[in-house]
Amino acid sequence: MAEDTDPAPIPRQRPCAICGKLALPKYRPFCSARCADIDLGRWLKASYVIPGASLDEAEAGKPGNRQDDEG
Repeated sequence: MAEDTDPAPIPRQRPCAICGKLALPKYRPFCSARCADIDLGRWLKASYVIPGASLDEAEAGKPGNRQDDEG
């Protein structure tokens, strides 16, 4: 009697987030250590920015943080 079971699904390979080559599982979502290092360098240089108010603006809006509140 033959079993009608599907084999495990093959994970879809995605392109490298930096160069577009196929990503390798070892470096996912990148294709190599080089591309992973490029991405890390971009984060460290602040090339990538998460949208939102800057920290300076957020701090200025908090009560009690204004200089003229000191008396």
